[in-house]
Amino acid sequence: ARAWTEAPATLRALWRQRYRWCYGTMQAIWKHRHAVLERGPGGRLGRLVLPQLVLFQVVLPVIAPAIDLLAVYALFSGDWRVYATLGVFYGIQFATTAFAFRLEREPLRPLWALPFQMFVYRQLMYLVVIQSVVTAARGTPLRWQRMIRQGTATQSLGEIPGPKPPAIHGVPTPASSNGPAMPVS
Repeated sequence: ARAWTEAPATLRALWRQRYRWCYGTMQAIWKHRHAVLERGPGGRLGRLVLPQLVLFQVVLPVIAPAIDLLAVYALFSGDWRVYATLGVFYGIQFATTAFAFRLEREPLRPLWALPFQMFVYRQLMYLVVIQSVVTAARGTPLRWQRMIRQGTATQSLGEIPGPKPPAIHGVPTPASSNGPAMPVS
């Protein structure tokens, strides 16, 4: 499937979108918490997925700012092992990101922004998770917070590679017509 979507245009819109996503993830974890105790395939999946979601989507992002502060503090210690460890950590992150770009046959040019992702965007996401956890702990219901569209998703579909799907009852499918993309609503 191929889709053109509109990304949030402002920091506030990004915050609200990620806050909604994070809170929704926590709601899904809570809704399906019983799956951990179920028998059969649902239980096996629940015991595998739910702890992973709790750990990687909630617990680690909540404690990560403290770990980052400790890393900054350690940088001023003068210990070469701290520098080497951080260098290896960031080197692995860069290498795995470059590898992912290569797997997708994407150019490596955007990798110049990786430090911004590691030191700015990541911190922003930590704060979003903390806000979501506090909201959930208070029991505050979350309003929908729909994103205000800017109308920037205007790219046409063009020619989509691969076999064209057949028309259904004489009506061409989106992949078989080469008209403009429908606006995302």
